[in-house]
Amino acid sequence: MPIQHFAPPPHVKAPPLSFATRVGDLLFVSGIPGFDANGALPDGFEAQFANVVVNIKRVLDEAGAGVRDLVKVNVLLTRASDVAAMNALYAGAFGPPPYPARTTCVVQALPDPRMLIEIEAVVSLAK
Repeated sequence: MPIQHFAPPPHVKAPPLSFATRVGDLLFVSGIPGFDANGALPDGFEAQFANVVVNIKRVLDEAGAGVRDLVKVNVLLTRASDVAAMNALYAGAFGPPPYPARTTCVVQALPDPRMLIEIEAVVSLAK
């Protein structure tokens, strides 16, 4: 079965990776940080979270999926103090229930020290 690759948007300076890869009915979305449409990273957590959601939805749309097709989400935060805000924002972005399975980790750092959040996901494309 062939692997389909989804490239980062042209304006994003990305490391050597695909934003997502599809194998059969599964789409694996790489960790997406909170860069905006111009490739800039805002200072605030809420703005970074919003950008992550926009970018994930763009990848899902490109693959013919939506947030209801999310199976598993991994959230990486660099500050434990953002967990409560993330839960509230997450409920609005990925709800209503039932939500996808999720793991949330507070990590020491992400590749850019200004990054406060990164989200990766597994998506079912079975229709």
